Amino acid sequence: MRVAVVGGGMAGLAAAHELAAGGAEVVLLEGSDRVGGKLRLGEVGGITLDLGAESVLARRPEGLDLIHAVGLDDRVVHPATITASIWTHGALRSMPPTVMGVPADADALAASGIALMPEPRILPVPDEDVSVADFVTARLGRDVLDRLVEPLLGGVYAGHTDQLSLRATTPQIAALGEDLVSAAAEHRAASDSTGPVFAGLVGGVGQLPAAVVAAHDVEVRLSSTVRSITRAGDGWRLSVGPTTDVETLDVDAVVVATPAPAAARLLAEEAPDAAFALAAIDYASMAIITFVFDDAVVPDGSGFLVPPVDGTFIKAATVSSNKWGWVGDTGRTVIRTSVGRAGETTLLQHDDGELGRRALVDLREALGTLPDPADQVVQRWGGGLPQYDVGHLDRVETVERSVEGVRGLEVCGAAYRGVGIPAVIASGRAAARRLLDAGMIES
Repeated sequence: MRVAVVGGGMAGLAAAHELAAGGAEVVLLEGSDRVGGKLRLGEVGGITLDLGAESVLARRPEGLDLIHAVGLDDRVVHPATITASIWTHGALRSMPPTVMGVPADADALAASGIALMPEPRILPVPDEDVSVADFVTARLGRDVLDRLVEPLLGGVYAGHTDQLSLRATTPQIAALGEDLVSAAAEHRAASDSTGPVFAGLVGGVGQLPAAVVAAHDVEVRLSSTVRSITRAGDGWRLSVGPTTDVETLDVDAVVVATPAPAAARLLAEEAPDAAFALAAIDYASMAIITFVFDDAVVPDGSGFLVPPVDGTFIKAATVSSNKWGWVGDTGRTVIRTSVGRAGETTLLQHDDGELGRRALVDLREALGTLPDPADQVVQRWGGGLPQYDVGHLDRVETVERSVEGVRGLEVCGAAYRGVGIPAVIASGRAAARRLLDAGMIES
């Protein structure tokens, strides 16, 4: 049986890998000139570094499972340090223990000087979905939200807590129940003994996409935009390529692994309810600016987050040469900064030179004297992060119900139930397994 996977990000690659392992003939169609989505390697100052995601969550199995399956086990590493700070009130302040920004130690929070927390209010968890901001502020006050929760979620989703869904983005907070601080303390005590939180690869996690492609005989077509998907008898017909030279591709099943806007367009005819729900998912753009310095002296620690309420240009910085031993072994100082949140469209209209200049101003204010960088690279991720706004899981359920009724059609990707690498891989694998389990493919 022949299956088309539309989209060559990590969800599409994971789906293709699972399908090929199950005996399918797979053709993967990617509209750009590369696979990997938000995983990308690039050279900065003569060092090959991650220009997108640089780690996977180690406490979910899917990322490390795929790394094992494609033979990259010997390159797995864990951070040399995960000690992080919050840059606020004019100084770098050690981040106290938290669960997604909910303080697990009120004394440590007070000593940090990061935020003022009133006496926590004990309130029931609502049955309906609410924004993260509404939930946290009612229980812990606005300062905890602004200076702890907001910067953490800004780093993950590039969104705003007054819009982000509690149940879709921070189920860990909802699961704490009525007494947030007490439950956070118990949660932290239990999780401290469960092993490393993150993992990476020597040479960068951006190596993973090529390894996945090489693991099976999957036909990969780059610069192949899929323009339509329609029923053709018992199978599917795809229109692929530029409007001046459209190719027809007939397959038995299709996995749509594109961002929500493209998926909405492709599903409009065959799964209109899904298309309508997908069209309601907004996306945020952001950029990662990577600096390489010679002879720079920086504080210990993996980096820092920045509360947007403080009005800085950057929202976070990672000192990669502290965090990853293989980067530190180069003898250079490598710092990644991220900029851009949902709705900040004008910020990213600056050219690369201006983005780098403004990010460097913030870095020097936060870290002290820094020399001019030996090199810098700006990687823009336009429309890169789906926004899980209030009601997001209801929209996802609508998509899933709609697609479930269409034989031979599946969807997956970051638009649904998680934006991290393991969650996206899980989405792709699950889509493939549904086709395999439905007997669409002879395995």
